[in-house]
Amino acid sequence: MAQVIRSPKTYDVCIIGSGAGGGTAAKVLTEGGLDVVMLEAGPPLNPGKDFKEHVWPYQLDHRGIGVGGKLRHQLNDEFMAPNGFWEIEGEPYTQAPGSNFAWFRSRIVGGRTNHWGRIALRFAPVDFKARSTDGMGDDWPLAYEDLAPYYDKVESYIGVFGSRENIPSAPDGIFLPPPKPRCTETIIKKSCDKLNILCVPSRLAILTKPLNGRAPCHYCAQCGRGCISASNFSSSQVMIPPAQATGRLTLITNAMAREILLGSDGKARAVSYIDKATRTEKQVSAKSFVLAASACESARLLLNSRSTSFPDGLANGSGVVGRYLTDSVGSSGMGYLPYLEKMPPHNHDGVGGMHLYIPWWKFDRKNDFLRGYHIELWGGRGMPTAGQFDGVCNDFEGYGTSLKQKCRSMYGTFIGFSGRGEMIPNEKSYCDIDPNVVDKWGIPVLRFHWAWGDNEIGMAKDMQETFRAIVEAAGGTYQDRARRSEQPPYGISEGGEIIHELGTVRMGAGPKTSALNQYCQAHEVKNLFVADGGSFVSNADKNPTLTIMALSWRASEYLLGEAKKGNL
Repeated sequence: MAQVIRSPKTYDVCIIGSGAGGGTAAKVLTEGGLDVVMLEAGPPLNPGKDFKEHVWPYQLDHRGIGVGGKLRHQLNDEFMAPNGFWEIEGEPYTQAPGSNFAWFRSRIVGGRTNHWGRIALRFAPVDFKARSTDGMGDDWPLAYEDLAPYYDKVESYIGVFGSRENIPSAPDGIFLPPPKPRCTETIIKKSCDKLNILCVPSRLAILTKPLNGRAPCHYCAQCGRGCISASNFSSSQVMIPPAQATGRLTLITNAMAREILLGSDGKARAVSYIDKATRTEKQVSAKSFVLAASACESARLLLNSRSTSFPDGLANGSGVVGRYLTDSVGSSGMGYLPYLEKMPPHNHDGVGGMHLYIPWWKFDRKNDFLRGYHIELWGGRGMPTAGQFDGVCNDFEGYGTSLKQKCRSMYGTFIGFSGRGEMIPNEKSYCDIDPNVVDKWGIPVLRFHWAWGDNEIGMAKDMQETFRAIVEAAGGTYQDRARRSEQPPYGISEGGEIIHELGTVRMGAGPKTSALNQYCQAHEVKNLFVADGGSFVSNADKNPTLTIMALSWRASEYLLGEAKKGNL
């Protein structure tokens, strides 16, 4: 058996993962005086070298989409922020028969915060008490009022633009001024007003004013490629640097966590990881541990951490680890507005995302489904790439000059809608360890089980009806791609496609029905915390990253206090 290399030092805290939850924990804990080590499965990030927001398509081989266009519809084409993958060579995951789940992973410092859309929405009070409202799912063991001060702290520090609207389904926050709507957003706003549908300034973690030494957005609209000026939020540029500045953060990259080891006192004592560069097994010891590797990766790590005390996985006496897996309900649509062909060409300056959005507006009525959804908007003349005109080329015959002229005339004439709704957890959607498959590091992989419920399909149907109504009220023609496609009913996304997987290490009132308490602390292993989306009890219609950071900030302050009291 190969020798295991053990670190001679015992840190105060070991954080696994450097994304939204891990980066937040690193900042709070190091500034609080603790000595922290962070394990990241990917390499370091150099924004000046790795980000491509100001690179033209013609400057990249195959215009950035790979040989034969194989990267055309992936988030890891050469334009995007690096190291975000749907598939990683040598690191597979499997599907149970009849299941279809796509797992997006990021292997780089900052994790998926380098790739997210920066949509920063607070959960509403009702989102924490869903079962008390409609009898489905479970209530959280904390209320909105418990988390609101931490939403304040996160928003004040990272910068979120928006407007105060006093909408019950979309709580107001501490906002920077929002950018003005662009042409297509103005059209959608007028159409929504006709239909009495709320349409308000969006809430994105992008600076419109200088904040904490970071420059405001310069409106190149290329946020998905990264941001050299750090004007949009990423953990790699906003959370990790201040933690490093304390001198109390040790960052170990290319470290693939394999197992959390338990001590004779029933507490976690070390993490076993694979050093990817040397392919050797190493261990790092700490007094406390924070899992922030992403909901599914953290569940995988716990399930693989078996011992005589926890034969089904560490902190899994309840059996809930891996269970209650959810993703946002997604369905999209697009409208063609012929009068935009006559719009004079102009710059669609702005942030790399929507300036307006549609929050859940049917919260005050009885619907054909439970819970709700919001709508994200897109349109205008973005950066032309090889994949920009796929739809036109698919819908119209032609070749050469005639097809080019058609593409030019259609360019900028479409408005798009992406619905994002709440999935209610069900017993058919979960992840477990595949008993027969390991990755190239020898670590057993996850197997996904997935099924949408009738409530989610009903919600997608309502999304499609709303998209059509808005387009037609705007004088356009709705492109019903969902009906023509081979997708499930009403164009509902496949599991994992929206990249909002949550709930695999849920919090709750006690150890029989949950893995964590309201401070994200394991019921059964008091020096173990989970600070990513795994702790969620429900998956509201809001994008989860802001709530992950608020929960992590709250958990980290609690951990800091308990550590100073000697309770861990």
